[in-house]
Amino acid sequence: MTAATHSTLFPQVPVSADAVLDGLDPEQREVATALAGPVCVLAGAGTGKTRAITHRIAYGVRAGIIQPASVLAVTFTNRAAGEMRGRLRQLGAGGVQARTFHSAALRQLQYFWPKAVGGELPRLLERKIQLVAEAAARCRFRLDRNELRDVTSEIEWAKVTQTVPADYPAAVAKSLRDAPRDPAEIGQIYAMYEQLKRDRSVIDFEDVLLLTVGILQDRHDIADQIRRQYQHFVVDEYQDVSPLQQRLLELWLGDRDSLCVVGDASQTIYSFTGATPDHLLNFRTRHPNATVVKLVRDYRSTPQVVHLANGLLSQARGRAAEHRLELVSQRDPGPDPAYTEYADEPAEAEGTARRIRDLIAAGVPAGEIAVLYRVNAQSEVYEQALADAGVPYQLRGAERFFERAEVREAGVALRGAARAGGNDPLLDDAGDLASQVRAVLSTKGWTSEPPAGSGAVRDRWESLASLVRLAEDFARVKPEATLADLVAELDERAAAQHAPTVQGVTLASLHSAKGLEWDAVFLVGLTEGMMPITYAKTDEQVEEERRLLYVGVTRARLHLSLSWALSRSPGGRASRRPTRFLAGLRPGSTAPGAGRAGGAGGVERGAAAGGRRKRRGPVVCRVCGKTLTDAGEMKLMRCEDCPSDMDEALYERLREWRSEQAKELGQPAYCVFTDKTLMAIAEAVPGSEGELAGISGVGGRKLERFGTDVLAICAGQEVGGGDEED
Repeated sequence: MTAATHSTLFPQVPVSADAVLDGLDPEQREVATALAGPVCVLAGAGTGKTRAITHRIAYGVRAGIIQPASVLAVTFTNRAAGEMRGRLRQLGAGGVQARTFHSAALRQLQYFWPKAVGGELPRLLERKIQLVAEAAARCRFRLDRNELRDVTSEIEWAKVTQTVPADYPAAVAKSLRDAPRDPAEIGQIYAMYEQLKRDRSVIDFEDVLLLTVGILQDRHDIADQIRRQYQHFVVDEYQDVSPLQQRLLELWLGDRDSLCVVGDASQTIYSFTGATPDHLLNFRTRHPNATVVKLVRDYRSTPQVVHLANGLLSQARGRAAEHRLELVSQRDPGPDPAYTEYADEPAEAEGTARRIRDLIAAGVPAGEIAVLYRVNAQSEVYEQALADAGVPYQLRGAERFFERAEVREAGVALRGAARAGGNDPLLDDAGDLASQVRAVLSTKGWTSEPPAGSGAVRDRWESLASLVRLAEDFARVKPEATLADLVAELDERAAAQHAPTVQGVTLASLHSAKGLEWDAVFLVGLTEGMMPITYAKTDEQVEEERRLLYVGVTRARLHLSLSWALSRSPGGRASRRPTRFLAGLRPGSTAPGAGRAGGAGGVERGAAAGGRRKRRGPVVCRVCGKTLTDAGEMKLMRCEDCPSDMDEALYERLREWRSEQAKELGQPAYCVFTDKTLMAIAEAVPGSEGELAGISGVGGRKLERFGTDVLAICAGQEVGGGDEED
């Protein structure tokens, strides 16, 4: 494998400091050995930045130049901090503090509060939205749920940009920020919210940073104590720091310059939260003697994916674009990105599901495939399409792996079995480590076959299955390992938040995909109004949308598919246009300023991709005649609240038949037909193949495979022995 691609699951700890440098490319090695003075690493997507900075810390520690306890490495998510701790542990550099800004600040605040202020630290408010709602009510403003969420986000933005309530309206005007309602009203709500917090002696997430900054500014003795503790600082994703985080970093540093920052201005996608690339772009101005290293060797993506990524940025404008990095792929060539145009959104989702099913059939693991969209509301139609295609999926954004109740319970059970050793009757027939783990976890809900459906039961099973797979991998790498060894490994991983992968196609927003990668990525819904999003008005807002698409493209290692739909619903007016960001990049289009984009030459049409798909007219409710746009209602052919004439007995017979089919096939029940499809069949009671084929969710393959049985059930006939009759 190349220098920045996957390491083995349980790598050997390097035997020496020099061995830490093995496998690094020249630029990564330069980062790892630049231990003195300010260092700025400009790292493009997929260039191994985390590898470079963790090896830098580990090399300094292993060479005796840096004491582990004197290093504070900060990043922006618990997942990223956990990954950093895991890598440092594997490199023999345990004891280094790798935390988020908030986690590091909270520890310091809890420790120094009694000395700086006296008494106990006020209670941390876990969810501020309820208090914001009360503040709005006190100000006599009525906010619906969405407005409440938006106003809460505005208060968070104001605090990380160090804007007090009285200055909020002016700050909004100066930043050209599009406030969700009158800035003066938000300023009032913000002021009342702060008053309520003081009255109730609570602090919020942003206060953790603000109060830490306040203490370090006012109490030089405490600031000196922290500076004696931490001598070396590393900041990952430096393009995402807010003014408040930058101020805290400056107070941690004092007058020293032992700082290493890593970032890429072209991946700045969180400006709405107060993040700004200015600190990264101004680093050499603040530190004229800084060592600057550029990482441009892309080990993640094929030349075809990298070419598209570079093309996207070549059209970018603004200050961040002036500092863009031209990536150079280090991988063998792969397939060209696929561009597909569909008639409507359901067709796009179904076409995407078909392509995913084909990739899985060709050997691509489901866990190495992702569908990325601009907003979370786009996920539903893809959930339905993947369920209909029998493809497992997971929604990104669930709680962290080792914090899930079922994983904690499994850890307790495994620990108990390890203590009992040969005295645990569960392990009597389990010869090897993997068998022992399967035996123990079978008492917690793990089975050799996944349960039907995609709800909480399936989520629990997936978590336990991940532990089983981890045990199998562990046993392969360490054949002599015992159950106690595995428990110790799980404990270390839990401490580092280094979770195994839960299998299933990932559905995620582009923002939440930052920092992740997959073998195959499907970028969907790429139309004007969605990409760039309709509320991106200013040039800088539009450029941030371009960077967001760039982040999506660079998540793909090998397969990349980009698609859009000309209308929202079947039969709708084909008024949509593909995103401007692909102009001049997708086949058949021309670059901006070169006249109107050409025809669709080279762009695959959804119908052609699907084989025999026919253009559909509008789907109307068969009860009231209203045009349907909701995927579930379209499947039922009626509005959700219109009266149903479903044959309940037929529906139950169909469910029983589906359960038997799923058991025989070894698949979840929804892979045969979803509940909505069965309801539609029970309502329509089709009497012929043509009538059955007209029901949404009954495609050509399912008609061929299950049609005879379903029609027989609808006709009141017994089903059985069909294969012998055929």
